[in-house]
Amino acid sequence: MECSLSLFAVIIVGLTSLVYLFFKRKFSYWANRGVKQLEPRIPVGNLLQKHFRTIIGNIYAVKDGSAFVGGYFFTKPVVVATDLDFVQDILIRDFNNFHARGEYNNEEVEPITAHMFSLDGPKWKSLRVKFSPTFSSGKLKFMFPTIVEVSQRFREALDELLCADNVQDVKDLSARFTTDVIGSCAFGIECNSLKDPDNEFRKYGRMAFQLKIGILTRALMMLFPAAAKIFRLKVFQEDMTEFFMRIVRETVEYRQTNKIKRNDFMNSLIELMNTSTRDSDTNTELEKLTLEQATAQAFLFFIAGFETSSTTMMFTLYELALNQDIQEKARKEIEEILKKYEGDLSYEAVKEMAYVDQIINEALRKYTPVVALTRKAVDNYKVRNSNVTIEKGTTILIPAYAIHHDPKYYLDPEKFDPDRFTPDQIKNRHPMTFLGFGDGPRNCIGLRFGTMQTQIGLITLLKNYRFEVCSKTQIPMKFSETNPILSPEDGLHLKIEKL
Repeated sequence: MECSLSLFAVIIVGLTSLVYLFFKRKFSYWANRGVKQLEPRIPVGNLLQKHFRTIIGNIYAVKDGSAFVGGYFFTKPVVVATDLDFVQDILIRDFNNFHARGEYNNEEVEPITAHMFSLDGPKWKSLRVKFSPTFSSGKLKFMFPTIVEVSQRFREALDELLCADNVQDVKDLSARFTTDVIGSCAFGIECNSLKDPDNEFRKYGRMAFQLKIGILTRALMMLFPAAAKIFRLKVFQEDMTEFFMRIVRETVEYRQTNKIKRNDFMNSLIELMNTSTRDSDTNTELEKLTLEQATAQAFLFFIAGFETSSTTMMFTLYELALNQDIQEKARKEIEEILKKYEGDLSYEAVKEMAYVDQIINEALRKYTPVVALTRKAVDNYKVRNSNVTIEKGTTILIPAYAIHHDPKYYLDPEKFDPDRFTPDQIKNRHPMTFLGFGDGPRNCIGLRFGTMQTQIGLITLLKNYRFEVCSKTQIPMKFSETNPILSPEDGLHLKIEKL
């Protein structure tokens, strides 16, 4: 018996030692290449311990002047960029080697995941070429009146709410406004979530950022995407796909049957489903969109459009409540320019509101919704002015939030100061110091639309209401540890006074 126990102990010790040596070797990847790294933990590495904002910030903090710091997602080596020239190489100068994001998608079993954000290579390029005209200034100008109309309904709904209580959750209000904007512009549907906060669009919008998959499933998708596809793993719940497929199918059928045309995103989808397009770079004809591809892009437009814009609106209102002088200066600009346009909130009037735009950019800097940009090396890449080579398939994380909070680039980074974004200030900074919408050929394709709906929402609110902190306002701000998009822990309550 004792002999058996001793043998068992030896086996356990031996296996433990082998496992330790395995991780020791894996976690020496960067050190062996002379790259600084934050000490990883067995078995998760150093990218899975807290919210991504905190994790990336901790790795970014150990920078030593080199191009990047080494990180580990489990045993997978990851690059965390720490030098702005290197960031520019990745996003712009050497984009051809870093055009991929490496996001998991499975269009066969979950068609809504095959959207522009998650696809790579020729599929991404084809969609980008097709949809770029949709987000041109001319097309957005056509969508402008629709957003203004939603903003007026927003004001009417808020007036009713304030009759009952002048303390409101601006996180929820902002999300309901942008949900209605996207619902109207992307699907041509009046969601009316301002009146009915529990409608289907709000329900599925919330679900999109409350993923039911666990950490091990996510790890499998990232580390072994081919295996994840074999096991037919899904990112979202089944009814999410069914809802968006049904909505797009019904909308397309209704519009085609009744020959309805509107100046919105859905109209562009229908045109791309009916007409082939041409890539001017390669002079090749691109195939028409399928219903599944159209649904995937509509889904992306919905979740990206409502969440990031509403988050930016919410944090902007929070800072304006804390900084009444900035709020008053913005309101004065709005009133003066609207007076010039005889009270009409026009496309041209919004374009003149430079200080409002500075406020939005400062909110995007301080409260960066997407805390890190992701790219993947398509081939081996020798880092400029270095002996280090980034191997093919390696993920590069660009820590936008950490860069935005680096005192080297922004003095007193926790202070909310819209004057950081005057033309002179912008000109004097490295172009990679602001990554609120990413940069380069794979930046946010909907940045103009997102900015426009945020501007209209804020202008409508500041023209009609004053925002103040109250006993329910979180000071200092506590961020959610579970939402991948930067957001407050328990809503964001402000006192709202009708003017």
